[in-house]
Amino acid sequence: MDKDRKMMMFGLLLAAFVSPVIAGEWRASVVRSLDALVSSCVVIPCSFTHPEGNLPTSRLRGIWHISNQRDQRIYHEDNTLVLDNFKGRTKLLGHLGQSNCTLEIIEIKDHDSGPFCFRIELTPKETGTLEKFSFVEQCVDLKMLPDPPKPKLTHLKSAVQGLPFVLTCTVLHTCPSRAPKLTWSRGTADGITEVNREIHAGNWEMQSILTFIPKDEDDHSDVTCTSTFNGGRTSSKTLTLYVKRTENYNHIIIPTVAAIGTALIFAVFIILIVKKYKSRIVELQSQEGSMWNRLSRLSRRVRTDGGK
Repeated sequence: MDKDRKMMMFGLLLAAFVSPVIAGEWRASVVRSLDALVSSCVVIPCSFTHPEGNLPTSRLRGIWHISNQRDQRIYHEDNTLVLDNFKGRTKLLGHLGQSNCTLEIIEIKDHDSGPFCFRIELTPKETGTLEKFSFVEQCVDLKMLPDPPKPKLTHLKSAVQGLPFVLTCTVLHTCPSRAPKLTWSRGTADGITEVNREIHAGNWEMQSILTFIPKDEDDHSDVTCTSTFNGGRTSSKTLTLYVKRTENYNHIIIPTVAAIGTALIFAVFIILIVKKYKSRIVELQSQEGSMWNRLSRLSRRVRTDGGK
């Protein structure tokens, strides 16, 4: 029984000793891999936590370095401590006081592959030692893209003459701070809508939505979307329009209406003629009847006089 109590007390003491160490750990979240277009830019999402919660930026110093080589700095607030080939090319986009350590790298070189790791330093309030922590287990590797991604063109419906047609151009990128610009070979700014959204950690898509009304002469014409990335690299995609013409039945409708109209006019004309001459026919018929009656009376009178 005493042995069990001793084991329990040991366990409680161990838990009491270990808990502050675990609770006091720095933690970081960094995307592990990203594409980076050579000569363009890349933004590496990064966040961190401290057991005390958000700390004032004035007490924090953020550093990015290569792998576990802490002296190989690619970003430091003191630019003289940064490697020569990274000077002027790196920048913290996030605020350390908000636990945001997001890094931007511009003018990407084909050797900027990493891995790159984040390091945080916390200065004491008054007295004490400088607290440092390098997240060497949470580093990012960059995959170099020698050529820019090509845009993708999509549309839900076929182009129909005289009806609004919507065409969407989409291109993937990893630099939301300097997103690529999408331009069209036709259309105006009033008919274009742009959206830049994150599809998953560190990966974004830029969309340009073009709306226009196709004309008959647009059939078999080309519409091109061009993407211009930071640094000047471009890529494009072209779609050939096949415009459906709206059916025109004028060649059938007009002769039919004309024929029906002519028939109606002729029918009305016949009705008027019949009405006009019907009364005349009745009048003639009545005249014939009265003449026949007079002749009959005259004939009877002649026969009567002859008998006498």
